[in-house]
Amino acid sequence: MRNKSNIAPDALIHPGCRIVNSSIGSGCEVGAEAPAVLENCQLGRKVKLNGGYFSGAVFLDGANMGSGAHVRGGTILEEEANGAHTVGLKQTVLLPYVTLGSLINFCDVLMAGGTSRKDHSEVGSSYVHFNFTPNQDKATASLVGDVPLGVLMNQKPIFLGGQGGLVGPSRIAFGSVLAAGGVCRKDLLDENHLHVPPAPAEKTTPFVPGRYGNIDRILKNNLIYIGNINALKAWYQNVRILFIRDEFDQAVFDGALANLDLILNERFQRLEKFIKKAGCSFQSLEEIRAVDIPVCPDFISKMDRTNYLSAIHRLSADARTSATDWLQTIVNETSKFK
Repeated sequence: MRNKSNIAPDALIHPGCRIVNSSIGSGCEVGAEAPAVLENCQLGRKVKLNGGYFSGAVFLDGANMGSGAHVRGGTILEEEANGAHTVGLKQTVLLPYVTLGSLINFCDVLMAGGTSRKDHSEVGSSYVHFNFTPNQDKATASLVGDVPLGVLMNQKPIFLGGQGGLVGPSRIAFGSVLAAGGVCRKDLLDENHLHVPPAPAEKTTPFVPGRYGNIDRILKNNLIYIGNINALKAWYQNVRILFIRDEFDQAVFDGALANLDLILNERFQRLEKFIKKAGCSFQSLEEIRAVDIPVCPDFISKMDRTNYLSAIHRLSADARTSATDWLQTIVNETSKFK
């Protein structure tokens, strides 16, 4: 197969790396600590991937990953989002500044929160997002923060303590702190709270395959997750599109939209399988796919379009309210179905 990679002249690719059908923007560095494989990836400016395997992933300006990474399709790391060594991601969306420690498996999650590199949401080392159930389904994507507020980069950071875990599908509010060493098995919807998960009591009991508990919560959390992905896609199509500077930005933009569509298709497929297994009645998923996206308000007409992060940080209070209301309407329209 022909290699159609496009690499900026000042990008630094260390020996031993393999680049296939990927776009690598100005100031990027690949393979500084160990050989790296990039397949069908799009990198913005000053991205640093120190080593590992990267396939079908998008990295916006200043994103970086340590060596030993295993990053697969549907993944988007926005500006200055990063992970230390030996991190596994698939269909993971990290909004700006979100930081992952080492030895982490964090697939099927969208995470936001924080205002800068010094004030960011963080996941401690040896953390796991549990995204596969004993009933062999994966309708389990978790929302840590959200899109309507998270894209504005003005919310309290979220901290998930190391050697812990989160059982999907869950929703975690901004400002939440999950104590290290525990596994969270519920939604935390009140902001600015510390949660210390209890140790599960020892017991042995019969297990009946196919029996589900709390079906309404699972359905609701899946629809809210889909709504947030729809909202993020609308944000890209109406706001991020204004900040395309060159062919490398265009590749990142196109790659991000493709990955958001990939996530949406995956979520619908997983939800459809869950509905059939659980035997619950539900409106047609095609109705949800066809939800009308409201027109973007005119706050974008007054934005400074030279730098994305700076432009969003400088939005007025009225513009922020307008943007959040618009994005929340998209979430609400998607999640209203029963």
